[in-house]
Amino acid sequence: MKELIEHIAKALVDNPDQVEVREIAGERTVVYELKVGPGDIGKIIGKEGKTAKALRTIITAASMKSGKRAVLEILEP
Repeated sequence: MKELIEHIAKALVDNPDQVEVREIAGERTVVYELKVGPGDIGKIIGKEGKTAKALRTIITAASMKSGKRAVLEILEP
């Protein structure tokens, strides 16, 4: 899942080398922290938050197979 998030984020931003994804696994939940370079946060969040919402939907759907809940946190650079 981490690789999927990195791949999508790198395709959206101007500075793909600054994309970082950290995975924090818990018993029932996995949290993914996405950090991008300065100036790229708007591209990840998108107009009216639609890109961020789509990313979260993809991650939620993909996590159904693992039986764990997945949460995407988008962090300010």
